Amino acid sequence: MALDYRKCAEEIAANIGGGSNVISAAHCATRLRLVIADNGKVNKAALENVDGVKGMFESNGQLQLIIGTGTVNKVYDEFLAVTGASASSKDEAKAAAASKMPLWKKILKTPGDVFVPILPAIVASGLMMGIVEAIPKFWPAFGTSDWFSFLDLVANTAFALLPVLVAVSAARVFGGNIFLGAVIGLMMVHPALINAWTVGNYAAGEIPTWHLGFFNVQQVGYQGHVIPVILAVLLMSTVEKWLHKKVPEMLDLFITPLCTVLVTSFITFTIIGPIFSVFENAVLTAARWLITVGHGVGAAAMGAIYPWTVVMGLHHMYNVIEAGMLSVEGGVNTWMPIASAANFAQFGACLAVALKVANPKTKSVAVPSALSASLGITEPAIFGINFRFMKPFLCGMVGGAVGALFAAWVGFGATTYGVTGIPGIPAVTNVPMYLVELIIAAGVAFVLTTVLWKEEVPAAAPAAAPAAAPAPAEVPAVSVIRCANGSVLQPVKGNVIPYDKIPDETFASGVLGEGVGIEPTDELVVAPFDGEISSVAESKHAVGIAANDMEVLIHVGVDTVNMNGDGFTCLVNEGDQVKAGQPLIRFSRAKIKAAGYSDTVAVLLTNSEDLEGVEFGAK
Repeated sequence: MALDYRKCAEEIAANIGGGSNVISAAHCATRLRLVIADNGKVNKAALENVDGVKGMFESNGQLQLIIGTGTVNKVYDEFLAVTGASASSKDEAKAAAASKMPLWKKILKTPGDVFVPILPAIVASGLMMGIVEAIPKFWPAFGTSDWFSFLDLVANTAFALLPVLVAVSAARVFGGNIFLGAVIGLMMVHPALINAWTVGNYAAGEIPTWHLGFFNVQQVGYQGHVIPVILAVLLMSTVEKWLHKKVPEMLDLFITPLCTVLVTSFITFTIIGPIFSVFENAVLTAARWLITVGHGVGAAAMGAIYPWTVVMGLHHMYNVIEAGMLSVEGGVNTWMPIASAANFAQFGACLAVALKVANPKTKSVAVPSALSASLGITEPAIFGINFRFMKPFLCGMVGGAVGALFAAWVGFGATTYGVTGIPGIPAVTNVPMYLVELIIAAGVAFVLTTVLWKEEVPAAAPAAAPAAAPAPAEVPAVSVIRCANGSVLQPVKGNVIPYDKIPDETFASGVLGEGVGIEPTDELVVAPFDGEISSVAESKHAVGIAANDMEVLIHVGVDTVNMNGDGFTCLVNEGDQVKAGQPLIRFSRAKIKAAGYSDTVAVLLTNSEDLEGVEFGAK
């Protein structure tokens, strides 16, 4: 049976607190996107059971109801009619949602928004990297085989080119062109640049440098980085949007991409990148100092701070510290146990979420992410679960601090660098104590997360009272056109004038048909009789309706086609069957007048010459 769009819209409205609780309403190809004023009035349990709603979730400050292609637009139109809410574009709805969020939450949610779509790639690569790197520790010959070389390439691709994935996803988040975003990401890891992971092998003065005006830019890539890529794409998206508004349409295709890439690349390599490098060096200097602080206090601090450096994309630079420790005669890498404690603690926190959470989608991400973290690859666990829910992330920080403190007290290290977690077992100088460290770090994080973190599952709301039957449409009592075939009722309240008094030469001449004009006192156009919608203007300001061989055009305002739909909400689609009094168009008289146009509504019987006994005027 076909979905009753009106009933679906009414039930949605009834379970979100009514139209007064809606800040913004928009729809995409499949979802109804609502920004709600008071979420406490939303009956989520009832919404999920509304006929026509296939799913529901909250994202980016929006309540999103999955309805389906070809259906959502019809439910949306009815929703506007039922609630009186104003129509919004998707961008306007996103902006309204974002405006409700505090600044700190906007900042914290951005990395999650960027990383969630690319989690499958990171999870798959993370698991494979951990396994491939672990095998040679137990089977050294495998490390020199072609199979190792091939699998290492497959496993490392997502991380070696992580800035590209981040750039594409960030472009989606910031509303930029994803292909321009990809160009920015590729540019930041271009093979002509020195790999950021190997730059430590270059002596001072050996790094090639560009001299670009006032800027001296080292030709170093951004492998493994996250924050500079996100900032670069944010800049790119901002520049692109500004240019789209300013550049003439006929030149936009050429000028906007060109200028966007040039401006973004220059600022990225001369300002964003270098500033971030200074910040990065400051973090590394602080890390070296903290490690030397006595009694394990510094190690504990770094065990807690380490996950934040993963979020910022700085953690790969610690290889410089580790390499420096191993470069001296008899050197031991005492940084590795700190990193292992931090990473394994995030594993413990993620595992706790995986075991505790009821949401199957969250569990499906948490389980493989926890396994990946146990092998030393924590990005899936951090960005997909722990940082997203924050409490598990903080619990992991505590676990990392305790584990690192234990390692500092015991005093052991590693003979290599680049591995943590389970793959690091063969590399440490004291395997039993290393295992104890991992158990402590993961155990503390696991217990704290289990105790402190609770899944945000909406409490079952009481069953919603049956929605009141919609009030019957108010059928206009006055007819404005009459003929042998029937009557055309007054579709909008106001003063009825002869059609030749309409302040538009085309309407006044009768070339589109004879009828009347209405100087409106209301902002709602309703159906003038039972019939079928024969046409709907793309700019939403006019509809055609037909029945009994009568063909009527209702046109709101004069020259309002130039408003491109601004101030108009069309509540019907071509082919709809309507009843007399049913809402057809909502419009804003204030916006029409602000645009400099007359708001007179033309009601014309376009085939009046073919009908008999035609007369006009209110009666």
